[in-house]
Amino acid sequence: MNTTVQTTCPYCGVGCGISAKIDEAHHHLKISGDATHPANFGRLCSKGSALGETVELKGRLLQPKVYGCETSWTEALDLVADSFINTIQKYGADAVAIYGSGQLLTEDYYVANKLMKGFIGSGNMDTNSRLCMSSSVAGHKRAFGSDTVPGCYEDLELAEMIVLIGSNAAWCHPVSFQRIRAAKESNPKLKIVVIDPRRTVSCDIADLHLPLASGSDAALFNGLLHFLSGQGVLDQAYIKAHTEGFELALNAACIDIEQVADTCRLDKDDLHRFYEWFAGHEKVVSLYSQGINQSSSGTDKVNAIINCHLATGRIGKPGCGPFSLTGQPNAMGGREVGGLSHQLAAHMDFSSTDDIERVARFWGSDNIARKSGYPAVELFDAIYEGKVKAVWIMGTNPVVSLPNADKVKQALQRCEFVAVSDCIADTDTTVLAHVLLPAQGWSEKDGTVTNSERRISRQRALFKPAGGAKPDWWIITQVARRMGFEQAFHYQSPVEIFREHARLSGFENNGSRDFDISAFADIAGQDYERLQPIQWPVNQAYPKGRARLFDDGRFFTESGKAKFIAVTPRPPVNPPDQDYPLILNTGRLRDQWHTMTRTAIAAKLNQHKPEPFVEVHPDDARRYGLVTNSLASIESRWGTMLARVQVTDSQLPGSLFVPMHWTEQYAGRGRMGALVNAIVDPISNQPESKHTPVRIKTYQPAWQGFILSRRELGIDAPDYWVKIKGEQVYRYELAGMTLSENWQDWAKNNLCDNDGAAPQWQEYQDPGRGNYRAARIVNNQLESVVFIAAESALPERNWLAGLFEKTELEKTERKALLTGKPPVGQADVGTIVCACFNVGEKTILAAIREQGLKTHQEIGRCLKAGTNCGSCVPEIKALL
Repeated sequence: MNTTVQTTCPYCGVGCGISAKIDEAHHHLKISGDATHPANFGRLCSKGSALGETVELKGRLLQPKVYGCETSWTEALDLVADSFINTIQKYGADAVAIYGSGQLLTEDYYVANKLMKGFIGSGNMDTNSRLCMSSSVAGHKRAFGSDTVPGCYEDLELAEMIVLIGSNAAWCHPVSFQRIRAAKESNPKLKIVVIDPRRTVSCDIADLHLPLASGSDAALFNGLLHFLSGQGVLDQAYIKAHTEGFELALNAACIDIEQVADTCRLDKDDLHRFYEWFAGHEKVVSLYSQGINQSSSGTDKVNAIINCHLATGRIGKPGCGPFSLTGQPNAMGGREVGGLSHQLAAHMDFSSTDDIERVARFWGSDNIARKSGYPAVELFDAIYEGKVKAVWIMGTNPVVSLPNADKVKQALQRCEFVAVSDCIADTDTTVLAHVLLPAQGWSEKDGTVTNSERRISRQRALFKPAGGAKPDWWIITQVARRMGFEQAFHYQSPVEIFREHARLSGFENNGSRDFDISAFADIAGQDYERLQPIQWPVNQAYPKGRARLFDDGRFFTESGKAKFIAVTPRPPVNPPDQDYPLILNTGRLRDQWHTMTRTAIAAKLNQHKPEPFVEVHPDDARRYGLVTNSLASIESRWGTMLARVQVTDSQLPGSLFVPMHWTEQYAGRGRMGALVNAIVDPISNQPESKHTPVRIKTYQPAWQGFILSRRELGIDAPDYWVKIKGEQVYRYELAGMTLSENWQDWAKNNLCDNDGAAPQWQEYQDPGRGNYRAARIVNNQLESVVFIAAESALPERNWLAGLFEKTELEKTERKALLTGKPPVGQADVGTIVCACFNVGEKTILAAIREQGLKTHQEIGRCLKAGTNCGSCVPEIKALL
């Protein structure tokens, strides 16, 4: 019997609603967008659409493990609790820590934070949200007195102008970007400006792209404030009635257009056009993301943007305001419950003695932490230095995602005790754990999340837990009880935690704090199950939630007025120099998520960008002898990586871009985090992931090749390797510095698994040119192929992968395995452009030529490409 359940997507902070049709018998899901959810109204991106393909149990952590051996929950939990107790007794509470994740549900987060800060008595709980959103938190707090996102998604349709700042929303927040695209199509007068050093696919709908110099955003918005003042378009009545500190902020922003253009390396006319548009449109939404936040001056950049909105009174009103696009599905929920090390809970923090005493009274704790703990980068430095002796990592992969990632790896190798809660068995972090705790994954979890517009939604369980997997809140509760805190951790279900969370939000609040969901303090279990998406605050004053805050001009500072912040622009801490002359920028891809533990399971999501790559401007490619599709070595003072070269003028000269996703589970030497400097913003402690000095040089292997196999293989890994899961095939891209003396033995060692089959082998060898090709065929069905080349080009992979779908090979296909050329009539789709419908570049080009297609809409009607999430539309336009 099939049932349909409404839940939420576990990827970005858009918070899309999902309708999941469940086939329990076959552990299968049919995913579609929830047409009633106000975050997406039925839209889904490629990642969300492929969620049904990610719920397989292969690779799951299903039983607790202690020192690599499966064990009982009792033994594992006892060891975690005892290790924490013994460490605290010997070294003090600050010698233990928890590192959490925006993948945790709010209920999980709440319990973890309560245990560490409320009862262990240390501030040492931080989260990977520190890496993406803490500058926004700090900027909001300075300006508004609270970590408040003022607006909502509806403002995207109501705006007269939308500014995307350091945000490739087309790939990183695709559904919100589709709302913007739809708004632009329905209202051609809507102005779209993209401010980003890269010309990303988000520029597809832009009226203006400002490719500013890396790190110069604060100067740009200081210049805007100065321009607005000079044009006489400031809202002086609003400034006087509802703000303070304006004169200091304006004096600090005394920079004219010529100076801004020089600092930002922008065309003066383009800059003037942007300033005039901002001045001339009342309803302006400024959407910003990691390009602003991931900076050593990210907090100042956030406040420079907010200053411009306060000065014009464009905040809290329909169609306008500064809007932080949250990175993770529950980064906002984590902030609500105090997931960052300087926070307590319910938007209270350690800066206020009253807050500390209030939370202590509510929790009934006489051992509450009274000072901030280590933020993420400092936390792993403290582990490296032996100050933190025991750490519990929950739902994240810091050995990949943190800057200076090799040092993070060394820190965990040195640590006396490492526990990891995760749903995936093998990650770069789990391999370093002494204890592994199997947590439930998406499709099993049950609780709430909060998206970028403050909207709380239910994430509901779709399947029964796999194996011995347990909810994170249950795991934490069990450890808390073993540590002697049972009376405060009596929870039996997530709704009990949600009620407590809601009660704390309203405790001694009386309108003094922005976060208040006290209307849910006594929510019944059935009402929690049926809870519909709602924006906080949800209290006696706003029982149905509130779309916008600050519409009344009242803020959460002591004076009740918003604060202008005087911003003095600062360049990135580490400038390029003679040894490391290039600037490394990092970010997400369209079809992958964080460290690929979920998305890499879905074959269709691996086809668009299958390997780690580096984007290089043509001038730099010539300077360093780099050719498209060749390999390059990228080096910084902190580490190295290998990547496939993509030459493109979407980069500024002197800048490189590398995606963040690859791990040692999927690539040799493909971890971007190893390169990134660990410099942080002094206010938010967020790392400067967008600006690391690097150098690049061509990597010239003695040979390159690939393997396609029906089954996953254990490869004798050469210097460069990447594993890519396809629909019916695993693909391994390979390169090595040393030629094998016997490729036949090498192939049979890697492709045979002693399964008792009697394979047929087809081989071709040209030792003089260093070429080798082999196919392993069982019962006339292709099992695996290997292509090695020292000099000549390698064949396309997609048509070869298509042969694995055939139950029996034809003679022409057998021959093609040796020649490396597709048989006559065999379709070669080329590089995948549309992941949703698996449509390749060559298929699109053929349709354009043969059918005379002129627009992306016509291609969509013909091939479906671009008709689901729309993220590939800019690439389709480029092909046209």
